[in-house]
Amino acid sequence: MTARNGDGSPPVAYVEELSNHVGERVTVRGWVAGTRSSGRIRFLIVRDGTGLVQGVVTPDADAESFDLAEHLPLETAVKVEGEVRADERAPGGVELAVDHVLPVHVPQEEYPIAPKEHGVGFLMQRRHLWIRGLKQMPVLRVRDGALWAMREFFKERRFVATEAPILVSTSVEGTTTLFTVDYFGQPAFLSQSGQLYLEATCAALGRVYWIGPVFRAEKSKTRRHLTEFWMLEAEVAYVEHEENLRLQEDLVRYVVQYVAEEHRRELEALERDRKLLLDEVAEPFPSISYADAVELVRRAGVDMEHGQDLGAPAEDELSKHFGRPVFVERFPVGIKPFYMKRCSDDPDVALCADLIAPEGYGEIIGGSQRVDSQEELEQQLREAGLPEEPYQWYVDLRRWGSTPHSGFGLGVERTVAWLCGIAHLREAIPFPRMLDRLEP
Repeated sequence: MTARNGDGSPPVAYVEELSNHVGERVTVRGWVAGTRSSGRIRFLIVRDGTGLVQGVVTPDADAESFDLAEHLPLETAVKVEGEVRADERAPGGVELAVDHVLPVHVPQEEYPIAPKEHGVGFLMQRRHLWIRGLKQMPVLRVRDGALWAMREFFKERRFVATEAPILVSTSVEGTTTLFTVDYFGQPAFLSQSGQLYLEATCAALGRVYWIGPVFRAEKSKTRRHLTEFWMLEAEVAYVEHEENLRLQEDLVRYVVQYVAEEHRRELEALERDRKLLLDEVAEPFPSISYADAVELVRRAGVDMEHGQDLGAPAEDELSKHFGRPVFVERFPVGIKPFYMKRCSDDPDVALCADLIAPEGYGEIIGGSQRVDSQEELEQQLREAGLPEEPYQWYVDLRRWGSTPHSGFGLGVERTVAWLCGIAHLREAIPFPRMLDRLEP
């Protein structure tokens, strides 16, 4: 896509589209990502948010531009004009024969993030600048692609996108991980999940989902935890456990295939193996019961007792054993939330599953069939030690028109980390919030 300029300069083109303009003069608007010289030729690397292009500046350019090409500091905002030329060696298969350079803003101080190794603390304190990095930009573009794929998946299946409140009066996942806020003199909480509200909209609309931020006050410093993160959550009426698993599997496969196809350039920049990603989701996802999973990881040397939730060592062993996403089903009710339906053949087990990603990326989805009986729900609230009054509206959903229904929540950052092959969730979101990080 190009836009004609009113000042007589060539039309604007984005870097990702330059291969469509070979032989044409264009204007690229962006920032200087690097410069170098080789004899009488100067090279200006420009990024514009869609990619990088190498600008080749020779003495044939105007004299001022030729001089500027050697001296512009990193992160100078710049417009460059020139002819697009095919070059198989260049990123994207093209380069720009630059004949005019127009600085828009020249920094007066040295850019603090130099092309060398920096500590994580240094980079996180400058996250507002670090996101311009050549490894950070592709991650954020993959994140965008993954979110679009999720929306497209549900749109194709005629789900309704809806919303859940951020400020809530009740807990979903446990009272010990709530952030409390003052709501006009009464306590309120930042939501841990939109699930309860999606169950209400599900009863109105049949098939619903949302993508939004959630908050967990869990004092964890692991690479798999953030205090503010994004969730995709879906709820479906008249869907039971097995069909719920198939929906999750279809979603994950759709997202992986979409990103692998639409974001080849970003995955290449991240040195991510596209074929490995596609192979991991090519076959049906295996499934294992919680009890069998405990035995499997214990045989592999993981210290775990029956009744404990899956920790990182157990998830890593399952990931290593199966080599592709694997469902762990039928957890003990004592380690799962109150709203999960219990198995008819074993009331000590919940009709639920976690989906463990391959390559050690841990749980990316948690889901279950929901309790659909008023009596069961009230009993399970009591067993969980939760007051019934704040949940009366939720109980109401079982009083009028209750149906079998199921749902799940997918962690966006964990999924993006897996897609990109990055080690820590802090790089899978623009501005991460962690136990020790509230800025920038």
